[in-house]
Amino acid sequence: MTDAAELRTLTRELLAEYPPATTEPLDFLKARFDAGLAWVHYPAGLGGLDVPRSLQAVVDAELAAAGAPDNDPRRIGIGLGMAAPTVLKYGTEEQKRRFLRPLWVGEEVWCQLFSEPGAGSDLAALGTRAVRDGDDWVVDGQKVWTSSAHLARWAILIARTDPALPKHQGISYFICDMTDPGVEVRPLRQITGEAEFNEVFLTGVRIPDAHRLGEVGAGWKVAQTTLMNERVSIGGMRIPREGGMIGPVARAWRERPELRTHDLHQRLLALWVEAEVARLTGERLRQQLVAGQPGPEGSGMKLAFARLNQEISGLEVELLGQEGLLYSDWTMRRPELVDFTGRDAGYRYLRSKGNSIEGGTSEVLLNIVAERVLGLPAEPRNDKDVAWKDLAR
Repeated sequence: MTDAAELRTLTRELLAEYPPATTEPLDFLKARFDAGLAWVHYPAGLGGLDVPRSLQAVVDAELAAAGAPDNDPRRIGIGLGMAAPTVLKYGTEEQKRRFLRPLWVGEEVWCQLFSEPGAGSDLAALGTRAVRDGDDWVVDGQKVWTSSAHLARWAILIARTDPALPKHQGISYFICDMTDPGVEVRPLRQITGEAEFNEVFLTGVRIPDAHRLGEVGAGWKVAQTTLMNERVSIGGMRIPREGGMIGPVARAWRERPELRTHDLHQRLLALWVEAEVARLTGERLRQQLVAGQPGPEGSGMKLAFARLNQEISGLEVELLGQEGLLYSDWTMRRPELVDFTGRDAGYRYLRSKGNSIEGGTSEVLLNIVAERVLGLPAEPRNDKDVAWKDLAR
């Protein structure tokens, strides 16, 4: 069993052999992965050392103190937070060794092909089809709200493989090559003026059966691992006190006393406390992850994240008065990442409107918390045992 002292020793040996000041960042990251110091709770040979997740902080502290490069987690967040844990749990040994290393070092960006125009909140109603053809699956359909599709090398994809079964049962889970000629990515321009999201059209895309995750027809079960990890990665990010959206508002309050009013002061105090409670709850959730896979509690964190972001950004716009109505740039861009704190108040206000939609709508997450956390009666469903092909559309 590797302990904290041994991890410090291993990390210092890595730094001695690959000095951050003179080593190319990608070379350093590859060496870190091979040394098992990427995500220490992963298996040996797959970037980890089979030790508790809590010991990752020991490695991270040593590397940060030495000025070592990171893998730009905001740019590859979908791969790190959603694809990797799903591949680890359901992938074959060959799949794990093929995908995890380039994913973690940032050589290959991932995206998520789940939502569809007719299957967003009710994801299990999806209509993208995958038909078996020898050793391949031929996929046709449309996906939407796909972050990073314009940058991605790979995608996690769910598609319907048996329309004669009820909607949750006839789905399978695949890894899709985004460079396939049958994949077309189109930008979706948002209220911010940018096209961070995309719609993706799949026409005759051939996916080898070797790129299927889990059993045929078990895609909904596999997708639950992805979705639970997605909500934790969105709502349970590790941030310092006054990190995230509350930081710019608190700074403006301290630095601009002429903007203060009693009402704004009371609202800021309440939101500051809520943001701090959410931050500490996120720390507790990450500690629970040490003992196993994320559960429905991540949905509660994601709910709080969306509501707080929208309320805090609204308060910031009010605090700044006329300045808060300004918007710096409406240029159509296709950004590589979302940067809430590095932009102006107008951007934060507009972009936070999407927080209650992306990663599961707040309405759906309320149902999850009610049924799976609080144990309330399930919402009535009349489509549970009906074949997908017979459902009204």
